[in-house]
Amino acid sequence: MEPSRSFTVGRITIGGGAPLFLIAGPCVIESEAHATMMAERLATIASELDVPLIFKASYDKANRSSVSSYRGPGLAEGLRILAEIKRRTGLPILTDVHEVSHVAPAAEVCDVLQIPAFLSRQTDLLAAAGRSGRVVNIKKGQFLSPWDIAHAAEKVAGTGNDKIILTERGTSFGYQNLVVDMRSFPIMRKLGYPVVFDVTHSIQLPGGAGKSSGGQPEFIEPLARAGAAVGVDGIFLEVHDNPARALSDGTNALPLDQLCPLLEKVLPMAALARESDAPPPRHEEPQRAAVPQAGERRAWRNR
Repeated sequence: MEPSRSFTVGRITIGGGAPLFLIAGPCVIESEAHATMMAERLATIASELDVPLIFKASYDKANRSSVSSYRGPGLAEGLRILAEIKRRTGLPILTDVHEVSHVAPAAEVCDVLQIPAFLSRQTDLLAAAGRSGRVVNIKKGQFLSPWDIAHAAEKVAGTGNDKIILTERGTSFGYQNLVVDMRSFPIMRKLGYPVVFDVTHSIQLPGGAGKSSGGQPEFIEPLARAGAAVGVDGIFLEVHDNPARALSDGTNALPLDQLCPLLEKVLPMAALARESDAPPPRHEEPQRAAVPQAGERRAWRNR
């Protein structure tokens, strides 16, 4: 794929052919102890495999299927927990923002502000995130074509902030189903921004479990491998130590003990894709010996 612009998040370089980076964590902050444990264990795995990691968790899941579903600890307590995790681990932090009023306080703590897929056309929210100066990760809405995400990116870039990530998370395919069109990655990359593949949300079955979404986690590995082979800049995974007991999105979360084996398969593919995308080395033309002129040839023969 065409190279994108690059920028840094903490010590991580994103885009421009940099190594594959990982966005990973639980869907929502379930408790300070759980979120901290997950961040520390993810940091250990990332360090062992030398993969750049951004920790993600939401302080509020405002788009749950049911009004009775768990949403999180809320803005103030959630940001306090994320700030403490950042202090303890040194990891860059990503979280969702759902309201314009949340952008400024979230930007004080988090390195990346994420625009949820359902809100990817909300002009005021996009502009506020752009003005924060933080990196903005725009989830492509399930209802958008890959070329339509350009309009969302323009709303952020129009604030003077071009530190934008575009994330594919599947497209609605009939009722309660999603499909990933691999053409979307090169199409979005042509906009000039780094592209991320949100694998675990792409295997969701929206509303498929009645009052919550279902999922098909058996497809996490093949989709992650496919995205790495295409050459995406980053992989997004919701990871949980016990998905069956997760308070949000457990049906599509990757079990923590499967993360390392998955990355061991994905990282070589990502490296090979970057090698294939790299411009060919420039070879200097060999210098040709000067051809003697006619008079010089006659003089040479007479020697």
